[in-house]
Amino acid sequence: MKRVLLFLATNLAVMFVLGLVTSLLGVNKFLTANGLNLGMLLAFAGVIGFGGAFISLLMSKPMAKWSTGARVIEAPSSSTEVWLVDTVARLAERAALPMPEVAIYDGEPNAFATGASKNSSLVAVSTGLLQSMTREEVEAVLAHEVAHIANGDMVTLTLIQGVVNTFVVFLSRVIAYAVDSFLKKGDEESSGPGMAYMATSIVCEIAFGVLASIIVAWFSRQREFKADAGAAQLMRSPLPMQNALRRLGSLHTEPLPQAMAASGIAGGQGWMALFSSHPPLEERIAALAGR
Repeated sequence: MKRVLLFLATNLAVMFVLGLVTSLLGVNKFLTANGLNLGMLLAFAGVIGFGGAFISLLMSKPMAKWSTGARVIEAPSSSTEVWLVDTVARLAERAALPMPEVAIYDGEPNAFATGASKNSSLVAVSTGLLQSMTREEVEAVLAHEVAHIANGDMVTLTLIQGVVNTFVVFLSRVIAYAVDSFLKKGDEESSGPGMAYMATSIVCEIAFGVLASIIVAWFSRQREFKADAGAAQLMRSPLPMQNALRRLGSLHTEPLPQAMAASGIAGGQGWMALFSSHPPLEERIAALAGR
């Protein structure tokens, strides 16, 4: 319930902020007496598309902590915490990165990396992962997450999300205006967008949103392969990462909250492979083996 309320409150806040920004900029007035102003509509779509994506990126670290209950290790209080911090520090140094925050959270085997930039990142592991894997396997998982940070994957995925969001908003309104104009053809008394515009816009946003999800999921799967390869490089061997993936395949894992599902080492396969943020474990292992 806490996660649901937090998700709803965050999205309502983002919608309010974006609505205020588009209003202040005047780009929400793309429907004019002379028709559709495509330039203003593109600006409106860009603010909505990139604005939402970048707000999510900026909030990613605190949201991850709140939604998972992750506790940042400020002063290690056990040998495991000392090992975790030292291991992440060593991997970050190999990757030429500033030291990320290191956190632990209660949950099924999983781990994630997040943050708005390489200078403000977080690596977190679950208690389930620490209890279910050998230290070498956990180190490989940590290397995978550090590789995500080194590759700039959080920013890259945000940019991709912003581009597809922009086109979803833009195209849905262009099509909606065309449909509305066609239906009102010959009706000289009618002015402004009608119900057909609203209905078509909603339907198109849903349809294009599904297609956008497929595109973003494909990019997310490619970055998982790159992070696996990065982990192999940081570990100076692909075997630890292969062993960690095999271990994950034998464990019961729990997907992270939806807003950060693409950030984890393990994720649900989705109801269709096209929508999955992670490739099948067998494909990831085969890629590491060069097959």
